[in-house]
Parts: sequence; C-alpha cells; structure tokens
Amino acid sequence: MNVVTLAPYTPDQRDAVCALTVAPDQVVFSGQPVQFVTQPDACMDIHVIHADGALVGFFRIDRDYASIHDFAAPGDLGLRSVIVDHRHQGRGIGSAMVRALPAYMAQHYPAATDLYLTVNLRNPGARKSYLNGGFIDNGAHYLGGDAGPQHILHMKLAP
Repeated sequence: MNVVTLAPYTPDQRDAVCALTVAPDQVVFSGQPVQFVTQPDACMDIHVIHADGALVGFFRIDRDYASIHDFAAPGDLGLRSVIVDHRHQGRGIGSAMVRALPAYMAQHYPAATDLYLTVNLRNPGARKSYLNGGFIDNGAHYLGGDAGPQHILHMKLAP
C-alpha cells in the first residue's frame, strides 16, 4: 500500500519534477511536467505528489478555471495537469491522491467549495482514478479540449 501525501511545489523540487514523465501515448492528454515548471502560469499553483516518500507526480490548481470553462462558477477551482510518472502508474497512486484532495484543499484553499476537472473520453484509466477518488461524473461533456471531447467531473469541497 502506498502512503500518498500532497504538498505545495517548491523551487528546489524543480529537477525532480522535470524528471517525471508520462508514457508517449499519454502526452496528448497531459503534456510533460517540464513544460509546466519551466513556463509557469500565474493563475495556477503547482503541487507535488509523494508516494512512500518519493516524489512521483504533480498537479496544478487553476484559480481562474471559470474564465475558460462556462460550467464552473467564478471562484470554483480546477484540477489540471495531473501527472503520475509512468514508472509509478498502476499502483493506485492517482486514486489515493484524489482521495487526499478534500483535506488538502481545505488546508490550502479554505474558501473553495467546488473543484472541477475535465478528462478526455479516450483516457478511461484517468477517469477511473478520479471516480475512485471521489469525483462525480454527471454525464456532461466539455467539447473544447485540445485532444477532443472530455468528461466533466466535479467534487464538492467542504465550505
């Protein structure tokens, strides 16, 4: 069993995050971590995922998610660019990370009430991890994804 913990990204983790990679067939869905660390977005906060003490992934929280996703309300947050290094996939780390999100979000984004994400229809493994971790799929699709249609998933956070 993996002990999964989440933490805000710090600049001293740059090399470790840049060393993370996804499998070639997943790049279309997530990109590679190096691009997000070397070209940061002011509206997105980077967070890291540790499993059994090792840095194995990262994700971003989009504080301006509603500006480009009309299904989200102003102030709702977006979970973006969730990446678990390809060498650590298939061990339940993604689902464990998602299960840890509510408490983590309450600590780091205490005013947040709703968290959204989109996941490509062609990426059933990721969708399964999100659903196993507590996201809800209401059946709606986002059609503006770079790699095609996406499921819209939602998690209610404690107010």
